[in-house]
Parts: sequence; C-alpha cells; structure tokens
Amino acid sequence: MAMKTTFVVQPFELHRKRLRPARQEPAQSEFGALKKAEALAGRMPGAAALKVVADDETGELEGVTILGQFGDVPDDFAESLQGG
Repeated sequence: MAMKTTFVVQPFELHRKRLRPARQEPAQSEFGALKKAEALAGRMPGAAALKVVADDETGELEGVTILGQFGDVPDDFAESLQGG
C-alpha cells in the first residue's frame, strides 16, 4: 500500500447568493497550494488549500487536511471533507 500525497486548491464561487465549489486546481507543493489559494481568493469569493493523502494503487482516500482558507469559504466545508 503506497500512499501518495497531492495538493489541490478548492476555489468557491457564488451561485444564487450561495457559495459552491468551483473546479479544483492542482498544486505542486504545500507552499504552492497556499499561494494559489490566496491568489484565487483575490478574484473569487474564497479558496482553500488542501493536502490529500490517498492509496496510490486503489485510490482509497486516507485523509484530507485543510492547509489554509482565504476569503469566504462555506461554514460546513471542513465537515464536508470528513464526510459528515
């Protein structure tokens, strides 16, 4: 079981006065994800930088960590990552 760590940025957009996830963007590193999320939050309502750890062979998710949040992010965003 080989674990693989990837970094992504989850931007948010306004749709009918509610925040909703826009298309995720990949990042090369933790620092890159934080910088990209901060930059996107300047053009969009908000963004979050995420660290995703998953089994490289099966794709089974091991865990997701929020590295940083910028601008407006839904109140239940952290809970939704945990499946709750």
